[in-house]
Parts: sequence; structure tokens; C-alpha cells
Amino acid sequence: MAPPAGQIRPGRYLAIFALIVAALYALVFFTGDGRPYPKLGIDLQGGTRVTLTARTPDGRPPTTESLNQARQIIETRVNGMGVSGSEVTRDGNNLVITVPGAGGEQAKQLGQTAELNFRKVVNQVPAQPAQAGTTPQAVHQQQPGDQREAIEEAKRTRQSTDPGVQQQALQALDCNAEDPLRGNDDPKLPLVTCDREGEFKYVLDPVFLEGKEIANAQAVPPQPQAGQPGWTVSLDFKSAGAKVWADFTSANVGQQAAFVLDSEVVSAPTIQQALLAGNASISGQFNQQSATDLANILKYGSLPLAFDQSEAETVSATLGVASLEAGLLAGGIGLLLVAVYCLVYYRLLGILTILSLVLSGGVVYAVLVLLGRWVGFTLDLAGVAGFIVAIGITADSFIVFFERLKDEIREGRTFRSAVPRAWVRARRTILSADAVSFLAAAVLYVLAVGQVKGFAFTLGMSTVLDLVVVFLVTHPLVAIASKNKVLSKPSVSGLGAVQRLGAQHRAARKAATTAKEA
Repeated sequence: MAPPAGQIRPGRYLAIFALIVAALYALVFFTGDGRPYPKLGIDLQGGTRVTLTARTPDGRPPTTESLNQARQIIETRVNGMGVSGSEVTRDGNNLVITVPGAGGEQAKQLGQTAELNFRKVVNQVPAQPAQAGTTPQAVHQQQPGDQREAIEEAKRTRQSTDPGVQQQALQALDCNAEDPLRGNDDPKLPLVTCDREGEFKYVLDPVFLEGKEIANAQAVPPQPQAGQPGWTVSLDFKSAGAKVWADFTSANVGQQAAFVLDSEVVSAPTIQQALLAGNASISGQFNQQSATDLANILKYGSLPLAFDQSEAETVSATLGVASLEAGLLAGGIGLLLVAVYCLVYYRLLGILTILSLVLSGGVVYAVLVLLGRWVGFTLDLAGVAGFIVAIGITADSFIVFFERLKDEIREGRTFRSAVPRAWVRARRTILSADAVSFLAAAVLYVLAVGQVKGFAFTLGMSTVLDLVVVFLVTHPLVAIASKNKVLSKPSVSGLGAVQRLGAQHRAARKAATTAKEA
């Protein structure tokens, strides 16, 4: 039989909450890398954040497909910097580059449009490990110096027009080393480079056709009946590009043409015949995914949009630690003030409030760790501010319940009988208030950009978790306290003054009513 309205089985609710906490922390400690720490933003651990705003030549919003491809290309560039923990995320029409720690200044230059070009292959050899210390490229790997100097030095060797220097650079080039020329080669000069798998090294002629002349590229499934046993990539050129391509293929049957993205060969097919129809087909050891990836690279390698650097922020590790300490101090002070107020004003109920806040903090911490692990959520200063504001919202829910409880006791009810009636009256107010807070946070998250999203997200998440704690912890604990002989004593619960004041008011109303009747 179900209990009357407002009456609950508190043990059941607390058991449900305990299961939730146990499940969360089991995921924290036994999934992923097992490190029980939330992922921190660069303003808390130091690093560089760059926000790039996309724009198209015609002023229209960029497509989701082009933004995703741009993110992949820029992500490849970021990974090439060799800094662990770097990431590139989409934020509306923005791309946000985050590079933790030192050495993130290069991130400010990563928004340059990717360069896709076509070069004729002069020579191709299998990649072999380079001999350390024999060339400027190897020196760059051993003694990292100024990036601009490294680029210019690599250009003098790997983009030399002297065939002898080209051969020396080809022999010494290490395909596994970081490439200072990535995205910085001169299209008017030859190029010594590697393919994207690091299997071959090439000597390439100057660019004869730019990737912006590609009108479309798509992956084509196997067609055994047409002599095409595997996946291929079909290309269509614009009119000017089609003429250049037709002229080149007519004059270079049996030669290789290299598709070069950011100074790296993504494909180097052999021209089987003159292609006069303004299209081309690339074959190789492709599966569906690799063919689709290559088609996307060829289609969007020279992006149909550009990026404006709308925000660039560099925070030192020392400043990040100081910011984290300041955020934790602010949160601790806020929590302490709430705790002192609740203890002075509510006594036992104040203790239950503090316990609820501590349990809420435990749930929030576990959720932060898991969100950082699963969706890459990073906690920044704006997010910390959201949690500090959420302390007040959570305390408000407790206060609404407790004040309703006092109202019932003033009417002459006992602590035990007042709890279910007060809960029925309070929960609608709590739900309405939290719903408004959550909607405000959701609207702010949708409309905002950058770090403001972190504030909105943590505020909305805390609001939801506030309901979980109030329903599964605070209300059951108050119900248990009301049924305990010791805890329900007026001197312990802090409700004695309310009972006395209520009795005085009732006596005064009764006396007034009696006098009026007389």
C-alpha cells in the first residue's frame, strides 16, 4: 500500500542515492585511465586557447561538413606540435584550439587555410630512418630552436632547385620526425617530403595545379564488373582546373601526380591515360573509411572558408595554479558562510544541510571526472564560478523546505506530522525554481560562446543534481530525524522557538476570538 502524500520510506530513497554514488565512483576508478581528477581548462593548469571564427567567401554560414573537416585538418596540425592533451573542438561556427602547458604559441598560427596542391613526382623511394646530425632537419629534431629559423633552414635544403641538394635531403629526411615545413612550403619551388603513412619519400616538382580547383570529390564503392575491385576516389575539377589537369595528364602518361596537403603527400597515383573530361580517379588499397577520408581531404583540403582569430589567450602554469587556488578558496569561503548561517539559524536542520551539500559535492566531482573522460569537458574558472553560484541555488532549495516546515509547526503540528505536509507544499516551489534556473542556464549555453558556456553548463548541471540531492537525501534525512526521539527534541532540532512562538500566536488568536464573542 502506498504511503499518504508526503510520506516516504526514507531508507529506500537513501539506498537509491547510495547506489548512484557507488556506480559513479566505480566508473571513476575502474574505467578510462582510472585517474580520479577532473580535466582542467588552461586557465587552471596553464596553456594556450585560440578561438577561430569561420567565414565563407559569400558570407553564408559554413556547412557542418566543412567545419568538421576543418577541425580534423587543424587537429592534425595541433598533434604535429607534439604536445599531449591538445584538442580542437567545435563551438558553433567557431573552432577552439586548446594546448595545455608551455609551447602553445604556435597554436595561434594554426588557423591558416590548409594548402592542398598537385605536384609532379620526380622521384620516389622507400622511407628509411635518417642519420642523426647529418642535415638541418635532424638538427632541428635534436635542438629545437626558433620555428621561423627552422622553416627557412628546411626550405634551403628540401626546396632547393639543385638536384644534388635534393638527393641529399631525400636520403637524410626522417619521415617519423616533426616536419617544420608542414603547411609552410613554397608552391613555386620543388619539395622533398614524405607520404602521410611515412612509407615513402618523394622529390616533387613545383605545384602545377592548386586544390581550390577541385569542384567535388567522393568515395566510390567497388565495381568488379567494371574492373574496379576496391574503393576509389572520384574527382571533378572546375573548368580552369580541368584544362590544366587535361594538359598535364596528356603530357605525363605513365608518370605520377602527387596530391600534397600541408606539405605531405596523401596520394601519388600513376597516370594511366590522358584525362580530358575534367575528372580523375584515385585507386589504391582503400576501404570505405579511408576512401571517404581521402575524398573529404581532397574536397576540403583547400577549405571553402577562412578563419578570423577572434580570441587568443595564453596562461602560464604558475598563473593557472594561482587561479585554481583562488577558485577553490572562493568556493570554500562561500560554502563555509552557508554552513555557518545554516548552523546558527537551523541547528539540526543546518547539519543536514551541510551533509547534503557535501554529498552533492561528491556527486558533482564524480560527474566532472566522467564528463572530462567521456566528452572532453574541461573545468575552467567560469565553470568554478557556476558551481559557486550553484551552492546558493542548492541552499535555497533546503531553505524553502525548512521554512515550509516552520509554517506547519507554527500551525500547531508536531515535527513528525509537519514534515510530509511541508514537503508537499515545498517541492512544487523547488521544482519551479530549479526549472527556471535550468532554463536560464540552457539558454545562456546555447547563445553564449567561449568560457561563458562553461559557466552555463556547470550551473545547469548543478541545478539538476540539486534536485537529486534534495529528493533522495535531504527530504529522507529530515523525515528520519522527525521520527527519532532524540533528534526531534525542540532543543536539538532548533524548532523549539518556532513552537513557542506558534503557541503564543494561537493563544493570542484564541483570546481575541473569545473577547469578540463576549
